Amino acid sequence: MYATETIIRVRYAETDKMGYCYYGNYAQYFEVARVEALRNLGISYKSIEESGVILPVIKYNIEYKKPAYYDDEITVRCIVDKMPNVKIVFNYQTFKGSLLLNEAQTTLVFVDQNTNKPIQAPKYILDKFKTYF
Repeated sequence: MYATETIIRVRYAETDKMGYCYYGNYAQYFEVARVEALRNLGISYKSIEESGVILPVIKYNIEYKKPAYYDDEITVRCIVDKMPNVKIVFNYQTFKGSLLLNEAQTTLVFVDQNTNKPIQAPKYILDKFKTYF
């Protein structure tokens, strides 16, 4: 299992009339956490794309438990609990302190940019994950 944590502060523009962090913002927070999780392994989205591979999200699920508010500092835990293959699944838990705000999951598929067909995860990505599985 591979896990990282990313801290994000809820900005005023990200809240709704009720003062809650607008639900749609969490997808962006998860993207930030996902990109940072890969970066911590020495993998950048830019390098993946430059190698001719793209990673579209094909599935996104979230369960909201509690809201975050303006200026809250939240921690997004990003977990990969299975070795990537054609797909890579990221699980997320968002916390304010020890309070669990939501849990989510995104599934991304490795796609050859030229053929637009799914492919096996590139070897250099698999090599980075091997030490965690």
